[in-house]
Amino acid sequence: MNTDMNRCDTSPLLGYQQALEQLTRSVEARGGMVNKPLLQALGAVLAESIESQIDVPGCAMSAMDGYAINTADLAAQDTTTLPLSQRIAAGSVAEPLAPGTAARIFTGAQVPSGADAVIMQEQVQQLAGSISFESRPANGDNIRPAGNDIRRGTTILSKGCRLRAQDIGLAASIGLQSLPLYAPLKVGIFFTGDELVEPGEKLAPGKIYDSNRYTLYGLLESMGCEIIDLGLVGDTLDATREAMSVAATQADLVVTTGGVSVGEEDHVRIAIEQLGELRLWRLGIKPGKPLAYGQIDDTSFMGLPGNPVSVFATFCLFVCPVIQIMQGRQWRKPIALPVTADFDWPKPDSRREFLRARLATDAGQQTRVQIYPNQDSGVLTSTVWADGFVEIAENQTVRAGDSVNYLPFAQFLD
Repeated sequence: MNTDMNRCDTSPLLGYQQALEQLTRSVEARGGMVNKPLLQALGAVLAESIESQIDVPGCAMSAMDGYAINTADLAAQDTTTLPLSQRIAAGSVAEPLAPGTAARIFTGAQVPSGADAVIMQEQVQQLAGSISFESRPANGDNIRPAGNDIRRGTTILSKGCRLRAQDIGLAASIGLQSLPLYAPLKVGIFFTGDELVEPGEKLAPGKIYDSNRYTLYGLLESMGCEIIDLGLVGDTLDATREAMSVAATQADLVVTTGGVSVGEEDHVRIAIEQLGELRLWRLGIKPGKPLAYGQIDDTSFMGLPGNPVSVFATFCLFVCPVIQIMQGRQWRKPIALPVTADFDWPKPDSRREFLRARLATDAGQQTRVQIYPNQDSGVLTSTVWADGFVEIAENQTVRAGDSVNYLPFAQFLD
């Protein structure tokens, strides 16, 4: 071992909060800006804030089918009868309302000038050429004023938001055809381990199918990344260094699984040190202790542990915020929700633990959180069963009925 390796091995474990702060300070938004049509913008990250140049709606509109009136024309007696002077369908231009009359109007139609209320058609009796009603609507009833949804000059979408269907619909409502977006983040991935076999191949003794590739690929794809997949890499330093060097020239971020611990076949960390700079390694968390972060020229690198659960957990906890910041997104630390434990955890650990868990309702209709019975880092089933993590602080024990911190997966993987 070289002196740097010895130094890393004996250094104290970095705490969860410290590691998260260090990572989020170390990266910044990457990639240029592209304009894309609205129908191609779903899941992309907005590169500039969007300000509306119009009011929405652009004029006063009826909120329902009915009759537009001027409340000043209402008779003092119980029943009011008004002649009909026009019919206004959605999309047509209304004439000014003649004094002492009503206008037949439909949902979304322009309210004529001179009218200040719309009576629901259910409250009206239709006569020959006129209407009769007893209700006395107030000024503004059933009318959506101009700018009721959006006022001209209002910022409707903020830079750094990842666009959802409703965001794209909102952009369309102010007449935009395209949006300024950050170019997709390019993420290079490769996987180490001579024991790994691709699904579909014959499984020889001592081999396992490579689930990490498919988990990681799916996680990155769900976050809108452009993936450069270099596949499986042999367990040699030369092969690892070559793959890392190639990935660094093509990607903004490189993510690997395996090869970051202290075994003789763990070459990823050494390759980072030889090609660039190792900035973070060995965390005080469980699962996921041997996580590495470094830099190769302008490319960031994250080496995840090889155990399947550790890959999923460290991706959520650390890779997600790194990607979100590099995408130009507005990253916010996930908020822990206090929930009642439906389990005992009597085994304190010096590392912070993230247990795979899910919410359930007990017989009294109270929400409680359960944990998967087997918390081993090789049990990938736990990530499918669960919908979040229970965060157990260093040296903490838990009894059923205690309040614990629950972190839904959805807060990380949005």
